[in-house]
Amino acid sequence: MKVKKSFYLSISIVILIASLMFSASVGAVKIPLKSIVDIIFGGGNNTDRMILLKLRLPRIIEAAFTGMGLSVAGTFFQGLLKNPMADPYVLGISSGAAFGASIAIVLGLGLFGLQFMAFASALVTIYVVYMLSKKGPNVSMQTMLLAGIAISAFMSSIISLMMLLNHNEMSQIVFWTMGGFSLISWSQIFYTVPIIFIGCIALYVFSRDLNVMMTGEEIAEHLGIDTERVKKIILIVGSLITASSVSAGGIIGFVGLIMPHISRLIIGSDNRALVPFSGILGAAFLVLADMLARIVMAPVEIPVGIITAACGGPFFLYLLVKNKNKEVK
Repeated sequence: MKVKKSFYLSISIVILIASLMFSASVGAVKIPLKSIVDIIFGGGNNTDRMILLKLRLPRIIEAAFTGMGLSVAGTFFQGLLKNPMADPYVLGISSGAAFGASIAIVLGLGLFGLQFMAFASALVTIYVVYMLSKKGPNVSMQTMLLAGIAISAFMSSIISLMMLLNHNEMSQIVFWTMGGFSLISWSQIFYTVPIIFIGCIALYVFSRDLNVMMTGEEIAEHLGIDTERVKKIILIVGSLITASSVSAGGIIGFVGLIMPHISRLIIGSDNRALVPFSGILGAAFLVLADMLARIVMAPVEIPVGIITAACGGPFFLYLLVKNKNKEVK
């Protein structure tokens, strides 16, 4: 079994590398794979070097880490909430980020201000949801889900009102909420990627604890696991990862929902193997989705969220039908 999982992990790494190289090569200007390798090692012509290093590489790296972060966070949220429909946005983080971004767009705070406001607003939202769901020292998962839904609805109504009152900025707000990496530069990568990367490693440390908790919290407590502490850490770190991802690329749906499911079907439910596998597949998926967003309607770039929704929507319906059939049986 370990050999089988190692094989799948190795294949996923190969898929990710191939996705990165293919995405770097394809675009308005095609860069041969040989030229990409030359540029990586300091060679290549100046035009290809500028296109790759200044335009394509930053967005490819951001897309890869965003895909990884959303997939890993989705894996942990599904396990923690014991809900196959859960994703990183289930606690209202996306609506919170969209609210902050909308304020930044209306006030004309620029790209850095937009990303900062999205990140800060997402964190404030998850803090409010967390405080509403606390019962003494414990956290109610059911209350947290309901609080997330309520906060999301409230934030969405305010965003709609802001769009109604600010017609000139409406298209910018809509485009941001659909997700994309067209404005990513190296400066954004330096403060979002470390948070996502460190957060994913921190969550992976609790893979074994989550395995035990999924069998039952009483069993986990008998085995010496502080379940409330683990819950809080997963929620906080997962929210940080999601907030960082959303602040950079906007709201990109379905990645944190479908990639954990696909990974679970392939490699099983052991989070020690599932988490890295899901993260790698999520990275490859979003890199390819970003590439399609660039080339499908070239020279016009479409939001990457449209691509992920086109893939994720049918899969979401499949999950609904599958769960319905289980209930009937």
